[in-house]
Amino acid sequence: MKFIRQILESFRFAWQALRGNLTRTILSLLGVTVGIFAIVAVFTIVDSLERNIKESMSFIGDKVIYVQKWPWGFGNGEYAWWRYFQWPDPSYREYKYLYDNLENASAVAIMDFKGNATVKNGSNSMNALIQGISYNYNEISDITIADGRYFSPIETDAGRQVAIIGADIAETLFPGGNPLGKEFKLAGNRFVVAGVQEKKGESLIEFGGPPDTKCFIPYNAFAKLFQSGRPNPDIVVKGYESDEGLYEVEAEVTGLMRTIRGIKPRDDNNFSINRPEAAAQAISGLFGVLTLAGWVIGSFSILVGGFGIANIMFVSVKERTNLIGIQKSLGAKNYFILCQFLFEAVMLSLVGGLVGIFIVYLLTFMPLGSLEVVLLPKNVALGLGVSSVIGILSGIVPAMLAARMDPVEAIRAK
Repeated sequence: MKFIRQILESFRFAWQALRGNLTRTILSLLGVTVGIFAIVAVFTIVDSLERNIKESMSFIGDKVIYVQKWPWGFGNGEYAWWRYFQWPDPSYREYKYLYDNLENASAVAIMDFKGNATVKNGSNSMNALIQGISYNYNEISDITIADGRYFSPIETDAGRQVAIIGADIAETLFPGGNPLGKEFKLAGNRFVVAGVQEKKGESLIEFGGPPDTKCFIPYNAFAKLFQSGRPNPDIVVKGYESDEGLYEVEAEVTGLMRTIRGIKPRDDNNFSINRPEAAAQAISGLFGVLTLAGWVIGSFSILVGGFGIANIMFVSVKERTNLIGIQKSLGAKNYFILCQFLFEAVMLSLVGGLVGIFIVYLLTFMPLGSLEVVLLPKNVALGLGVSSVIGILSGIVPAMLAARMDPVEAIRAK
């Protein structure tokens, strides 16, 4: 209990010293405030950007592989486009072959896109992203339906002219009304609205287009309307939860694709198997660079702030030398004097860090377009942790000098 009382007494002395020199205290903590603000702000922006981009990528699915003509290139050496150009496109026949023969996959689907297609209802029209999908595509990608229903197997197999439209399409083509069961025109053909997707709003990066302007139709209906030339669909295969199971699916897909295309054992594949993890790793690498930049920028400010706190602590020790001598003559232990000045430095640094974190918190209320900035608890803890370390490093030497003073010489000092 005596030790705890002495620690609390050290806190009281430190707080009184900070309050007694308010102007000096404010000037001293500015460096730490700027440094912690820079680090926490960069980390917060980076985390918010990464979360927004990954949410934007949710449509590509989780634990999936894409069988495509073109491989995804993320800066991994030379991109041999002239070789990939000669490869055949995936086909509906290959999709059916994989669908019928894959044993380790939880879902297999085929899809294709058509951008800037006009959808009309009377005098109302807009450009939409048309996506043709097979029946079990909703097991691979998240298609959240707010009103209505998803396609039936009969509708997708027969290529019926039904559609699931985005929220913006519903508001534009059917203002003020219920679009379910109503018709609209696409490429001169009438489609019936089976469902309306949940409104998702804008995102920072929109893969394929804004989600609220997407229109899903059965793949066979899409093929009749938009694949009169050379079709280029994607075959999507979803594995089970474990990464090991996904590698098994990838190996099985590779074997089946080589079989149906008649590729000889010594020949290379003429198709690409792409995994979204490659895109996620590329994004993580980019944000790693931004995080490092945040540390570098913040470190300079923190370094200046740390020297400022150390300088103030040396001045504080000099000003209170007589008081230190009196305390030690009355029986104050060395650790009590050390804690008194060390706590003062830590409190000074923590106050600066808290101010920097509070400024970052205020920035989260500023509108930044479609980017939602959120101050995460881990970044708050990081800011407080860095502030504490800076306070300890800046105050330890002055505190040790104060603790080792001779009480007689300290009382005589002027």
